[in-house]
Amino acid sequence: MPRLADFLRLYSEVRLELDMSDRLSSMGTEGFDLAIRHTAAPPYTHVAWTLCSTRSVLVATRSYLRRRGVPAIPANLVTQNCLHYRRTQNALAWTFELLSAQSTRVKVPVSGSLSANNSEALRDAALAGLGIALLLDFTAQSSLRQGKLVQVLPQWKSVGAFAETIYAIRPVPLAVTAFVGYLREVFAGGFGLQA
Repeated sequence: MPRLADFLRLYSEVRLELDMSDRLSSMGTEGFDLAIRHTAAPPYTHVAWTLCSTRSVLVATRSYLRRRGVPAIPANLVTQNCLHYRRTQNALAWTFELLSAQSTRVKVPVSGSLSANNSEALRDAALAGLGIALLLDFTAQSSLRQGKLVQVLPQWKSVGAFAETIYAIRPVPLAVTAFVGYLREVFAGGFGLQA
């Protein structure tokens, strides 16, 4: 959001209508021209432009960590109030890899007093000292820079909680997808000329 003002100043004739939701919607049926999605792989029925890479960070306030203790290893999260991104009602577990030995994976069951499907809500709960949150770097970066949040278990990398790439995507009509597929088949063998 903070960067949209510059875009609208540069392109004053453009009108933006934003739907700020973390839910996945059907762009074609709901009339969206473009979506910004955090995903491992964009749908094959869409054109996608890579915007940036991201990573997950585990954060809390210093006051929360003073009250509840600083986890030394991922297994210590079992006794913490973990604020988590809600995806399903299934039992929740976070997976970590030791940065110095990426073949070492640890899966830890976690629980907490709050789950939400919005990373800003989880960041705000962590800022209020409610617990340890697993957030995306871009959600936590300002609070980390200001010292309001500190990173927990910095020698461990979260695995599988969030995708590592943000894309701008737009749907491609099925006729275009079918035609491109056909052309790929036609031209797969080249033109029969040897180099």
